[in-house]
Amino acid sequence: MIEVKHLAGDEWQVSVKGAVTTHHRVRVTKAELDRLGSGRSVEELLRESFAFLLEREPNTSILSSFELPLIGRYYTEYEQEIQARLRQNR
Repeated sequence: MIEVKHLAGDEWQVSVKGAVTTHHRVRVTKAELDRLGSGRSVEELLRESFAFLLEREPNTSILSSFELPLIGRYYTEYEQEIQARLRQNR
């Protein structure tokens, strides 16, 4: 289960509950939301981004703190796929 909580400003906490619960601090700017979010909320963008990550690695391997665009450095297909997922899940 993926839970998203706004902390302050551009900072969000994402908790992933599995065999081990992990907490991740993620920075999402308005420009990033506009570019990647396909008109969806930050919460939806983060939930789908973490679903994307969890398909590729366990929650214990996800960095504890990062800026959202960093995902694209590890997975080049991220930006294109996340935009498609968010458009499709309307």
